[in-house]
Amino acid sequence: MVEPLECTEAPSCAPRTTGGVQAVPVPLSSLLARPFRLSGFALALALVALAVSPDGRPAAGAAGAAPRWLWPVGPPHIVSRPFIAPATTYAAGHRGIDIRVDGVAGLSAGAALGADVSAPADGVVHFVGTVVDRPVLSLRHAGGLVSSFEPVESHLVAGQRVSAGDLVGTVRVGTATPAHCPTPCLHFGVRLNGDYVSPLNFLGGITRSVLLPTRELR
Repeated sequence: MVEPLECTEAPSCAPRTTGGVQAVPVPLSSLLARPFRLSGFALALALVALAVSPDGRPAAGAAGAAPRWLWPVGPPHIVSRPFIAPATTYAAGHRGIDIRVDGVAGLSAGAALGADVSAPADGVVHFVGTVVDRPVLSLRHAGGLVSSFEPVESHLVAGQRVSAGDLVGTVRVGTATPAHCPTPCLHFGVRLNGDYVSPLNFLGGITRSVLLPTRELR
C-alpha cells in the first residue's frame, strides 16, 4: 500500500519504506490544489460561524449586518403603514414607516404636541425645519445612514450631536399640521447612502435572510 506524505522540500521527496509500507511523498502544492467539497450542513455551519460572534450577535465585520437601533417613540410600536420601495428614484412609494402615537402614554388626542421622539442611534443633527407643510427633523449617523422624522417639532440645531435615546423632538398633531395618517403618527424614514431603505432593518422587525442549500453537496 502506498501512503502519501506531505513533501515541502526537494531532498525529502524521495520514496521511503516504513514497516514494509512504501511511503511516496506528495508535494504540498498538489494537496492544496486538489478540489474538495463540503456537505450542505457543513457549509451552513461555516457561514454561520463567519457571520455570528460568540455571543450570538452579528459579527462587526459580517456582510449585511445592520446596527440595532432604538424605536424613536415609546410602546406600543404599531406600524400603521409599512415601507414600500419605489420602483425608481422618483416613482411612487412609501419611503418610510408610519408609527401610531395615539396610544403612547401622555399623548392627548387633541393636543398640539404629542409623543416624545428619541434618537434611534448616536448621530449629528442634519436638518431641522419645514418641508412643504410639515416640520421635519433629520439625523446623520455612521455608515452613510440618515434618519428622518415628521411631523416633528425640535429644539435642536444642525450640527448638534445626539446620543441614542436622547430626546430630539415631539410629534406635532392637531389642526395646524396636515394629517399624514388617519390617526396621529410619526413618519420615520431612513436613507442609506442616499437611497431609502426600510427602518425595520434597523429595528429588528425584519429577519435577516439565510441562504440554505437546495440539495446536499457531495
